Amino acid sequence: MASLAGMLKAVGHHVTGSDAAAYPPMSDFLAALNITVAQPFNANNLEPRPDLVVVGNAISRGNVELEWVLDACVPFQSMAQVLHDEFLAGKERLVIAGTHGKTTTTSLVSWILHHAGRSPSFLIGGIAENFGSSFALGQGKEFVLEGDEYDTAFFDKGPKFLHYFPDAVILTSVEFDHADIYKDLDEVKTAFKRLVNLIPRRGVLIAWDGHPNVDECVSRALCRVERYGFAKDSSWCISDVEYLANETRWKVSRDGMPSAELAFPLAGEYNVLNATAAAALAAHCGLTVRAITNALREFRSVKRRLEVKAEIGGITIIDDFAHHPTAIAQTLKAVRTRYAGRRVWAILEPRSNTLRRAIFQDELAQSLSVADQIVLADVFKSEAIAESERLDPAKVVADLNANGKPARLLGNADGIVSAIVPELRAGDVIAILSNGGFGGIYEKLPAKLKSLHEVTTTA
Repeated sequence: MASLAGMLKAVGHHVTGSDAAAYPPMSDFLAALNITVAQPFNANNLEPRPDLVVVGNAISRGNVELEWVLDACVPFQSMAQVLHDEFLAGKERLVIAGTHGKTTTTSLVSWILHHAGRSPSFLIGGIAENFGSSFALGQGKEFVLEGDEYDTAFFDKGPKFLHYFPDAVILTSVEFDHADIYKDLDEVKTAFKRLVNLIPRRGVLIAWDGHPNVDECVSRALCRVERYGFAKDSSWCISDVEYLANETRWKVSRDGMPSAELAFPLAGEYNVLNATAAAALAAHCGLTVRAITNALREFRSVKRRLEVKAEIGGITIIDDFAHHPTAIAQTLKAVRTRYAGRRVWAILEPRSNTLRRAIFQDELAQSLSVADQIVLADVFKSEAIAESERLDPAKVVADLNANGKPARLLGNADGIVSAIVPELRAGDVIAILSNGGFGGIYEKLPAKLKSLHEVTTTA
């Protein structure tokens, strides 16, 4: 929604917004664009009367502004429909979809095309650090889109990505997620199958080779399908991965023939997969190996994806958007490869609509066990989830302790900061995992550490 607001302003519209609570990095991004965000929701925020209201998928009946819009007969549309109608006509639509890795892979594709001088348009669900933005309206023919499987709006319960009518798709992974929207894995797979069915015969589908769910979803594609990953018979086969202190390197073979030696500053196997998928799509767009290689070396990641927030007294604090057990495990493994030999802390706020539920109760404990020290906060807005369906953080902690992992439940950001700061030591790496503001912990923890470090230094 923030990206679309920026795009609409860029083409000359006056744009304002409303939210329950906006937080960085998107709140800062909107402020820099001089787009006012009113908080909280109030019908008065819609004065003067707008020509069009764009309704985000987090808005449901009962919201005071939505009720005013309906009563006053103000025209309204979904984000995906506005994007389709106002920006996608005449563009080659490159859609990056999947349960994990969408934002980073969309940023990678956008950067590679931009670095090669193709001037792409893009829409990303995060701030791409190379651009300092989550969107661009370029002069080139390509429009790179993060394709979200989440529903479109209260009046359109289908996935947003079905509005984009892609010419090419990257499919990174397919797992059960968004438990508030999908009742089971079969429903999730059906959504991705429908996306695949939209790709024209002239298009291409670049799909991960590492999971049967993806195999099933691409099995009936009518376009060319290219697989990527570690399977020897895949179109884009990864080998010889090296995880170094400040760089990751690997080799890629295309259709069995050596094709490229790639490197970039990011850590983690999942980022190697994301970058290989992006390279494959860039090659489909006609870019040379040299152009792709040069661009990857200068890629700088995305805000809230293994983002180093602070380094104080030898302690590194990392912010990551991890919202699913698989993503949590991959994030912590990436931290291990980048910070080998250091003590790793995982501090998790169960905040996403999936993590707040007990669906992945056992899997969550397994994912967090990659860390040396684990801290859980209470379930975010737990009262909104029936107790019978709600994640039990105390049980996650008990399971971790039973398997020899130090873990504890500490309630909220203030309690966590107070409890752990005295225990931290030089060399520790703290991965804070949440898809929200987490009670300001990203500011509170560095501030507390800094004040303590200054006192110690002075003494």
